[in-house]
Amino acid sequence: MLRALLAAGESVDLVVSRASRLTILDETGIAFRDAHWQEDLREWLARGADGKPGTFEVPVDDVRYWAAGDLAAGPSSGSYAAKGMLIVPASTACVAGVALGLSKDLLQRSASVTLKESRRLVVCVRETPLNGQTLKHLVSLDEAGAVVLPASPAFYAGATHIQDLVDFVAGRALDAAGVPHELYRRWKGELGSSREG
Repeated sequence: MLRALLAAGESVDLVVSRASRLTILDETGIAFRDAHWQEDLREWLARGADGKPGTFEVPVDDVRYWAAGDLAAGPSSGSYAAKGMLIVPASTACVAGVALGLSKDLLQRSASVTLKESRRLVVCVRETPLNGQTLKHLVSLDEAGAVVLPASPAFYAGATHIQDLVDFVAGRALDAAGVPHELYRRWKGELGSSREG
């Protein structure tokens, strides 16, 4: 997602929640640290979906990092210029907090601001299965104007590697946010077209 946003020429305001830091550490072995965020972000973005380091080279000059505990940060205010917000991935705890309008951290506060300013909010929930309470929260987000986008890859785009599946989900989230990309092969309305070279 971040690589594609930057490739599309978008400036990114990045917030990494406490739970996300734990997930990044667990899934990649990378500790995301406030004092070394650029170095850690470069290392994180350089990995492919298979976890192999050095797969990508991504400049992070157009990323502005905000600590999750900084409730005075730019994105916490409706007067801060932003096109919208993507929460990728969104845990069920995050979904609940945003749906209830909580502001326990900058992520939730920024999401509330995005909704109140009628900007596009894309919530890419990664959990499965979903219980009834989470489904109610997702309906609340939809009713508030958010785009609820489960992290569900499709296979009609001709995926042959795990990176293709990751790119499909990222591409669909970018579609919902109105950001141009070429992350996946689009459906042409013709059966068998996903097998074309």
